[in-house]
Amino acid sequence: MRSSRFFGSGGVSCDDVADALPAIVDGLEVAAIDVQRHVAACLRCQAELVQYRKVLRTLHQLRTEVLEPTPGLLPDILAALEAAGERRAIHHLLNGRRVAYVGGIAAATAAGAAGAILASRARRKVRLAS
Repeated sequence: MRSSRFFGSGGVSCDDVADALPAIVDGLEVAAIDVQRHVAACLRCQAELVQYRKVLRTLHQLRTEVLEPTPGLLPDILAALEAAGERRAIHHLLNGRRVAYVGGIAAATAAGAAGAILASRARRKVRLAS
């Protein structure tokens, strides 16, 4: 364990203690004597220490706790995914058909225009030949 960075003759502030608490409670650092004295005399820092220990204890409990899904959760999720997939597929098909319809209309229009041009040329040749 390393010693705390809060040695020295100056007083320790609540902010200093708040910064040091995580490492001290986790066991990464040892609290300096002036930090210990400050916590012993400061209700705010004592409350902070208690809250940090509660959070740490809860986190340790969460690590060991196994959550069981409710019965039927997996089939519900799979059904929802399947329904969403079907909606997306139908939407894709409809959009694909729209593109095909627009493409077909464009092709028919182009064919009609080409036919009209060919017909007008054929009429010109017939008139010129007469």
